[in-house]
Amino acid sequence: MNTAGAQLAPVLNAGGPQLAELLWRTEGRLAEIAGGHGDALGRHAAGTLSAGGKRLRPVLVFLCAAAAAGDGQPAGPRVIAAGAAVELLHMATLVHDDVLDAAPLRRGRPTVYAEGGRDAATATGDLLFSRAFAELAATGSAEAVAALSAASSALARGELMQRADAWRPDVSPERYLERCRLKTASLFEASCRLGALFGERAELAPELGRFGERVGLAFQILDDVLDVSGPTERTGKPRGADLLDGTVTLPLILARERDPGLGELDLRAVAADPEGLVAVCERITATGALDESRRRALAHVESAKDALNAIELPNRAHAALELVADGVVERYA
Repeated sequence: MNTAGAQLAPVLNAGGPQLAELLWRTEGRLAEIAGGHGDALGRHAAGTLSAGGKRLRPVLVFLCAAAAAGDGQPAGPRVIAAGAAVELLHMATLVHDDVLDAAPLRRGRPTVYAEGGRDAATATGDLLFSRAFAELAATGSAEAVAALSAASSALARGELMQRADAWRPDVSPERYLERCRLKTASLFEASCRLGALFGERAELAPELGRFGERVGLAFQILDDVLDVSGPTERTGKPRGADLLDGTVTLPLILARERDPGLGELDLRAVAADPEGLVAVCERITATGALDESRRRALAHVESAKDALNAIELPNRAHAALELVADGVVERYA
Protein backbone atom coordinates (compact mmCIF):
# COMPACT_ATOMS: atom_id res chain seq x y z
CA MET A 1 0.00 0.00 0.00
CA ASN A 2 1.26 3.47 -0.80
CA THR A 3 1.24 4.79 2.76
CA ALA A 4 3.95 2.39 3.83
CA GLY A 5 7.47 3.44 2.93
CA ALA A 6 9.55 1.30 0.62
CA GLN A 7 11.75 0.41 3.59
CA LEU A 8 8.79 -1.45 5.12
CA ALA A 9 8.09 -3.56 2.03
CA PRO A 10 9.88 -6.59 3.56
CA VAL A 11 7.71 -6.19 6.68
CA LEU A 12 4.54 -6.17 4.61
CA ASN A 13 5.73 -9.27 2.78
CA ALA A 14 6.55 -11.01 6.04
CA GLY A 15 3.20 -10.02 7.54
CA GLY A 16 1.39 -11.56 4.61
CA PRO A 17 -2.24 -11.03 3.54
CA GLN A 18 -3.43 -10.62 7.13
CA LEU A 19 -1.25 -7.52 7.71
CA ALA A 20 -2.21 -6.04 4.34
CA GLU A 21 -5.90 -6.59 5.12
CA LEU A 22 -5.62 -4.93 8.54
CA LEU A 23 -3.84 -1.91 7.07
CA TRP A 24 -6.40 -1.60 4.27
CA ARG A 25 -9.28 -1.71 6.74
CA THR A 26 -7.54 0.82 8.97
CA GLU A 27 -7.19 3.22 6.04
CA GLY A 28 -10.91 2.91 5.47
CA ARG A 29 -11.64 3.62 9.10
CA LEU A 30 -9.39 6.68 9.12
CA ALA A 31 -11.18 8.02 6.05
CA GLU A 32 -14.56 7.51 7.76
CA ILE A 33 -13.40 9.40 10.83
CA ALA A 34 -12.01 12.31 8.80
CA GLY A 35 -15.18 12.67 6.78
CA GLY A 36 -17.66 12.82 9.62
CA HIS A 37 -17.09 16.26 11.13
CA GLY A 38 -18.15 18.95 8.69
CA ASP A 39 -16.69 20.11 5.40
CA ALA A 40 -13.89 22.40 6.58
CA LEU A 41 -12.65 20.31 9.48
CA GLY A 42 -13.16 17.11 7.52
CA ARG A 43 -11.12 18.45 4.60
CA HIS A 44 -8.18 19.35 6.82
CA ALA A 45 -8.36 16.07 8.73
CA ALA A 46 -8.58 14.03 5.52
CA GLY A 47 -5.66 15.91 4.02
CA THR A 48 -3.57 15.24 7.09
CA LEU A 49 -4.38 11.54 7.17
CA SER A 50 -3.80 11.06 3.44
CA ALA A 51 -0.52 12.98 3.28
CA GLY A 52 1.61 9.87 3.31
CA GLY A 53 3.61 8.30 6.07
CA LYS A 54 4.51 4.72 6.77
CA ARG A 55 1.68 3.84 9.18
CA LEU A 56 4.52 2.38 11.23
CA ARG A 57 2.68 2.61 14.54
CA PRO A 58 -0.38 0.65 13.31
CA VAL A 59 2.01 -1.89 11.80
CA LEU A 60 3.54 -2.38 15.25
CA VAL A 61 0.08 -2.84 16.77
CA PHE A 62 -0.83 -5.48 14.21
CA LEU A 63 2.46 -7.39 14.29
CA CYS A 64 2.54 -7.46 18.09
CA ALA A 65 -1.09 -8.61 18.16
CA ALA A 66 -0.26 -11.42 15.75
CA ALA A 67 2.84 -12.32 17.77
CA ALA A 68 0.87 -12.41 21.01
CA ALA A 69 -1.87 -14.48 19.38
CA GLY A 70 0.69 -17.03 18.23
CA ASP A 71 0.41 -15.99 14.59
CA GLY A 72 -3.31 -16.57 14.86
CA GLN A 73 -5.94 -14.04 13.83
CA PRO A 74 -6.31 -11.32 16.50
CA ALA A 75 -9.76 -9.83 17.04
CA GLY A 76 -10.27 -7.75 13.90
CA PRO A 77 -12.45 -4.78 14.91
CA ARG A 78 -10.65 -4.16 18.19
CA VAL A 79 -7.15 -4.38 16.75
CA ILE A 80 -8.16 -2.11 13.85
CA ALA A 81 -9.50 0.41 16.35
CA ALA A 82 -6.15 0.30 18.15
CA GLY A 83 -4.24 0.80 14.90
CA ALA A 84 -6.43 3.73 13.96
CA ALA A 85 -6.08 5.23 17.45
CA VAL A 86 -2.28 5.31 17.47
CA GLU A 87 -2.20 6.82 13.98
CA LEU A 88 -4.77 9.47 14.91
CA LEU A 89 -2.78 10.44 18.00
CA HIS A 90 0.43 10.57 15.99
CA MET A 91 -1.16 12.80 13.34
CA ALA A 92 -2.66 15.06 16.01
CA THR A 93 0.80 15.69 17.45
CA LEU A 94 2.19 16.52 13.99
CA VAL A 95 -0.56 19.07 13.32
CA HIS A 96 -0.05 20.68 16.72
CA ASP A 97 3.75 20.68 16.20
CA ASP A 98 3.23 22.56 12.94
CA VAL A 99 1.22 25.20 14.80
CA LEU A 100 3.95 25.65 17.40
CA ASP A 101 6.66 25.79 14.72
CA ALA A 102 4.61 27.82 12.20
CA ALA A 103 5.73 25.15 9.74
CA PRO A 104 4.85 25.68 6.07
CA LEU A 105 5.56 22.12 4.90
CA ARG A 106 5.04 18.60 6.16
CA ARG A 107 6.12 15.66 3.95
CA GLY A 108 6.55 18.08 1.07
CA ARG A 109 2.97 19.36 1.28
CA PRO A 110 1.51 22.55 2.79
CA THR A 111 0.55 22.05 6.42
CA VAL A 112 -2.93 22.68 7.79
CA TYR A 113 -1.38 25.68 9.52
CA ALA A 114 -0.17 27.06 6.17
CA GLU A 115 -3.48 26.44 4.38
CA GLY A 116 -6.04 27.20 7.07
CA GLY A 117 -4.23 29.18 9.73
CA ARG A 118 -3.61 28.63 13.43
CA ASP A 119 -7.27 28.19 14.45
CA ALA A 120 -8.02 25.59 11.79
CA ALA A 121 -4.85 23.66 12.54
CA THR A 122 -5.46 23.69 16.28
CA ALA A 123 -9.04 22.47 15.79
CA THR A 124 -7.90 19.75 13.38
CA GLY A 125 -5.30 18.48 15.83
CA ASP A 126 -7.87 18.54 18.62
CA LEU A 127 -10.30 16.53 16.49
CA LEU A 128 -7.72 13.86 15.67
CA PHE A 129 -6.67 13.68 19.32
CA SER A 130 -10.22 13.26 20.60
CA ARG A 131 -11.10 10.67 17.96
CA ALA A 132 -8.04 8.60 18.90
CA PHE A 133 -9.42 8.08 22.41
CA ALA A 134 -12.98 7.59 21.15
CA GLU A 135 -11.77 4.75 18.91
CA LEU A 136 -9.95 3.04 21.72
CA ALA A 137 -12.70 3.59 24.30
CA ALA A 138 -15.11 1.78 21.98
CA THR A 139 -13.07 -1.42 22.42
CA GLY A 140 -14.09 -1.55 26.06
CA SER A 141 -10.49 -2.08 27.22
CA ALA A 142 -9.56 0.16 30.14
CA GLU A 143 -5.98 -1.15 29.93
CA ALA A 144 -5.73 -0.02 26.31
CA VAL A 145 -7.04 3.46 27.10
CA ALA A 146 -4.57 3.70 29.99
CA ALA A 147 -1.67 2.74 27.69
CA LEU A 148 -2.57 5.39 25.14
CA SER A 149 -3.19 7.95 27.86
CA ALA A 150 0.27 7.34 29.30
CA ALA A 151 1.79 7.87 25.87
CA SER A 152 -0.23 11.04 25.36
CA SER A 153 0.97 12.46 28.68
CA ALA A 154 4.56 11.58 27.77
CA LEU A 155 4.19 13.32 24.41
CA ALA A 156 3.05 16.50 26.13
CA ARG A 157 5.92 16.39 28.62
CA GLY A 158 8.38 15.80 25.80
CA GLU A 159 7.04 18.78 23.88
CA LEU A 160 7.39 21.00 26.95
CA MET A 161 10.95 19.78 27.45
CA GLN A 162 11.77 20.51 23.81
CA ARG A 163 10.41 24.06 24.17
CA ALA A 164 12.37 24.58 27.39
CA ASP A 165 15.57 23.41 25.68
CA ALA A 166 15.14 25.58 22.57
CA TRP A 167 18.34 27.44 21.57
CA ARG A 168 20.17 26.28 24.70
CA PRO A 169 23.92 25.60 24.42
CA ASP A 170 24.07 23.15 27.34
CA VAL A 171 21.63 20.34 26.47
CA SER A 172 23.25 17.02 27.38
CA PRO A 173 22.97 13.78 25.37
CA GLU A 174 21.14 12.24 28.33
CA ARG A 175 18.53 15.00 28.43
CA TYR A 176 18.11 14.75 24.65
CA LEU A 177 17.54 10.99 24.92
CA GLU A 178 14.91 11.46 27.63
CA ARG A 179 13.13 13.96 25.41
CA CYS A 180 13.16 11.43 22.56
CA ARG A 181 11.77 8.77 24.87
CA LEU A 182 8.89 11.02 25.86
CA LYS A 183 8.13 12.71 22.56
CA THR A 184 8.60 9.79 20.14
CA ALA A 185 9.40 6.44 21.71
CA SER A 186 6.42 6.51 24.10
CA LEU A 187 3.94 6.07 21.25
CA PHE A 188 6.01 3.27 19.71
CA GLU A 189 5.95 1.59 23.11
CA ALA A 190 2.19 2.08 23.45
CA SER A 191 1.61 0.63 19.98
CA CYS A 192 3.38 -2.57 20.94
CA ARG A 193 1.58 -2.73 24.28
CA LEU A 194 -1.77 -2.39 22.54
CA GLY A 195 -0.83 -5.22 20.22
CA ALA A 196 -0.11 -7.47 23.17
CA LEU A 197 -3.40 -6.53 24.85
CA PHE A 198 -5.52 -7.19 21.76
CA GLY A 199 -3.58 -10.36 20.99
CA GLU A 200 -4.89 -11.53 24.37
CA ARG A 201 -1.41 -11.77 25.93
CA ALA A 202 -1.31 -8.86 28.34
CA GLU A 203 1.70 -10.39 30.11
CA LEU A 204 3.79 -9.68 27.00
CA ALA A 205 2.96 -5.96 27.04
CA PRO A 206 6.03 -4.86 29.07
CA GLU A 207 8.50 -6.87 26.95
CA LEU A 208 7.00 -5.87 23.61
CA GLY A 209 6.74 -2.31 24.90
CA ARG A 210 10.49 -2.26 25.55
CA PHE A 211 11.08 -3.37 21.97
CA GLY A 212 8.89 -0.54 20.70
CA GLU A 213 10.55 2.07 22.90
CA ARG A 214 14.03 1.18 21.65
CA VAL A 215 12.91 1.21 18.02
CA GLY A 216 11.35 4.61 18.66
CA LEU A 217 14.58 5.99 20.10
CA ALA A 218 16.51 4.85 17.03
CA PHE A 219 13.83 6.29 14.77
CA GLN A 220 14.07 9.75 16.36
CA ILE A 221 17.87 9.88 16.41
CA LEU A 222 18.03 8.92 12.74
CA ASP A 223 15.31 11.42 11.89
CA ASP A 224 17.45 14.10 13.50
CA VAL A 225 20.43 12.94 11.45
CA LEU A 226 18.36 13.26 8.30
CA ASP A 227 17.32 16.78 9.28
CA VAL A 228 20.97 17.84 9.09
CA SER A 229 21.97 15.76 6.09
CA GLY A 230 18.86 16.40 3.96
CA PRO A 231 18.08 16.84 1.13
CA THR A 232 14.71 18.64 1.11
CA GLU A 233 13.27 16.46 -1.66
CA ARG A 234 13.79 13.45 0.59
CA THR A 235 12.68 14.92 3.91
CA GLY A 236 9.83 17.14 2.68
CA LYS A 237 11.12 20.06 4.76
CA PRO A 238 14.04 22.50 4.62
CA ARG A 239 17.47 21.18 5.52
CA GLY A 240 18.20 22.07 9.12
CA ALA A 241 14.52 22.64 9.92
CA ASP A 242 15.15 21.76 13.57
CA LEU A 243 17.69 24.57 13.84
CA LEU A 244 15.11 26.98 12.45
CA ASP A 245 12.98 26.62 15.58
CA GLY A 246 15.85 26.13 18.00
CA THR A 247 15.45 22.38 18.52
CA VAL A 248 18.73 21.01 19.88
CA THR A 249 19.30 17.49 18.55
CA LEU A 250 21.99 14.86 19.08
CA PRO A 251 24.03 15.76 15.96
CA LEU A 252 24.32 19.37 17.17
CA ILE A 253 25.09 18.31 20.76
CA LEU A 254 27.91 15.99 19.63
CA ALA A 255 29.19 18.48 17.06
CA ARG A 256 29.47 21.19 19.74
CA GLU A 257 31.67 18.86 21.78
CA ARG A 258 34.01 18.40 18.81
CA ASP A 259 33.88 21.94 17.45
CA PRO A 260 33.63 24.43 20.33
CA GLY A 261 33.01 27.24 17.86
CA LEU A 262 29.59 25.76 17.14
CA GLY A 263 28.67 26.27 20.77
CA GLU A 264 29.46 29.96 20.47
CA LEU A 265 27.18 30.49 17.47
CA ASP A 266 24.00 32.50 17.90
CA LEU A 267 21.54 29.95 16.50
CA ARG A 268 18.78 32.54 16.25
CA ALA A 269 20.91 34.58 13.87
CA VAL A 270 21.80 31.45 11.90
CA ALA A 271 18.14 30.50 11.59
CA ALA A 272 17.41 33.84 9.93
CA ASP A 273 19.98 33.18 7.19
CA PRO A 274 19.23 30.27 4.80
CA GLU A 275 22.79 30.15 3.48
CA GLY A 276 24.17 30.29 6.99
CA LEU A 277 21.87 27.46 8.00
CA VAL A 278 23.22 25.19 5.28
CA ALA A 279 26.76 26.14 6.27
CA VAL A 280 26.08 25.12 9.87
CA CYS A 281 24.68 21.78 8.67
CA GLU A 282 27.88 21.22 6.70
CA ARG A 283 29.95 22.17 9.73
CA ILE A 284 28.05 19.70 11.91
CA THR A 285 28.63 17.00 9.30
CA ALA A 286 32.35 17.75 9.14
CA THR A 287 32.78 16.92 12.84
CA GLY A 288 31.69 13.31 12.34
CA ALA A 289 28.69 13.87 14.62
CA LEU A 290 26.29 12.32 12.11
CA ASP A 291 28.26 9.07 12.00
CA GLU A 292 28.38 8.94 15.79
CA SER A 293 24.64 9.64 16.00
CA ARG A 294 23.97 6.81 13.54
CA ARG A 295 26.15 4.49 15.63
CA ARG A 296 24.13 5.28 18.75
CA ALA A 297 20.87 4.74 16.88
CA LEU A 298 22.07 1.36 15.66
CA ALA A 299 22.89 0.42 19.24
CA HIS A 300 19.24 1.05 20.14
CA VAL A 301 18.15 -1.13 17.21
CA GLU A 302 20.35 -3.95 18.49
CA SER A 303 18.94 -3.43 21.98
CA ALA A 304 15.43 -3.71 20.53
CA LYS A 305 16.36 -7.01 18.92
CA ASP A 306 17.80 -8.23 22.22
CA ALA A 307 14.46 -7.41 23.85
CA LEU A 308 12.70 -9.56 21.24
CA ASN A 309 15.11 -12.43 21.79
CA ALA A 310 14.11 -12.46 25.45
CA ILE A 311 10.50 -13.29 24.49
CA GLU A 312 9.27 -16.60 23.15
CA LEU A 313 7.47 -15.65 19.95
CA PRO A 314 6.49 -17.54 16.79
CA ASN A 315 9.33 -17.45 14.27
CA ARG A 316 7.31 -15.57 11.67
CA ALA A 317 6.25 -12.86 14.12
CA HIS A 318 9.78 -12.53 15.51
CA ALA A 319 11.21 -12.14 12.00
CA ALA A 320 8.62 -9.52 11.01
CA LEU A 321 9.32 -7.41 14.10
CA GLU A 322 13.06 -7.58 13.49
CA LEU A 323 12.38 -6.34 9.96
CA VAL A 324 10.57 -3.34 11.45
CA ALA A 325 13.69 -2.47 13.41
CA ASP A 326 15.85 -2.92 10.32
CA GLY A 327 13.39 -0.88 8.26
CA VAL A 328 13.86 2.10 10.57
CA VAL A 329 17.57 2.01 9.72
CA GLU A 330 16.95 1.50 6.01
CA ARG A 331 15.03 4.76 5.78
CA TYR A 332 18.22 6.65 6.55
CA ALA A 333 20.72 4.48 4.66
